[in-house]
Amino acid sequence: MNKFITIFSLAAALVVSACGNQPKETPEPQQSQNEQAMTQQSGNFIFEAETDWHDAGGGVVRQILGYNDNIMMVKVKFKKGQVGDMHSHPHSQVTYVASGKFEFTVGGVTKIVEAGDALYKQPNIEHGCVCLEDGILIDCFNPMRDTFLK
Repeated sequence: MNKFITIFSLAAALVVSACGNQPKETPEPQQSQNEQAMTQQSGNFIFEAETDWHDAGGGVVRQILGYNDNIMMVKVKFKKGQVGDMHSHPHSQVTYVASGKFEFTVGGVTKIVEAGDALYKQPNIEHGCVCLEDGILIDCFNPMRDTFLK
């Protein structure tokens, strides 16, 4: 045991003396992927009562719930009979049906979805819907839809 302590003490002394004459460098702080600077982002808390509704066309309205360069969540409110026109975009999109009933067409396939159901729309696939019962959709996009902020 004493030999170990002696050898450890000598090794520690060598390290200290070798490092003692070296200039000290302050390492650059490393940013994690989550801390990298975003060019656009929302606040951390988004309160419904303080968030404006925007015209999405045809009487449909949307509320931006939160975003950064990589993701955006949007609440979309429909009344019975309103239409989400067929369109496509380069974003991945996941839609959660929070309430109501909708007839969705995605990539030429049409199905009825209702509260609790979800849809995935890969980039550039044509999709749209007709609202069958008043409802709310929650859309998530990657990357964010910067045109929604204009």
